[in-house]
Amino acid sequence: MIRSELIQKIADENPHLTLRHVERIVNTVFEEIIAALERGDRVELRGFGAFSVKARDARLGRNPRTGEAVEVEDKNVPFFKTGKLLRDRLNGKA
Repeated sequence: MIRSELIQKIADENPHLTLRHVERIVNTVFEEIIAALERGDRVELRGFGAFSVKARDARLGRNPRTGEAVEVEDKNVPFFKTGKLLRDRLNGKA
């Protein structure tokens, strides 16, 4: 599912909201999650999962095309851990 499909589904299920309002709500939710991760905060959506940021150390990598050694700088990457309810539903337990 892509963002526009999510917006359309929410709008279809909530006829009292205009498509423009639903789009603004969805965009605000995503922007707030991104802003929290930028601050280093953890974002937990109960039953769904938790977003956090993990630091990756600098390392020596390899260029897959040439096999040449390449320095990879340290960086922060987003991390998502599924919640128990989501895991159970994906495995047919709920």
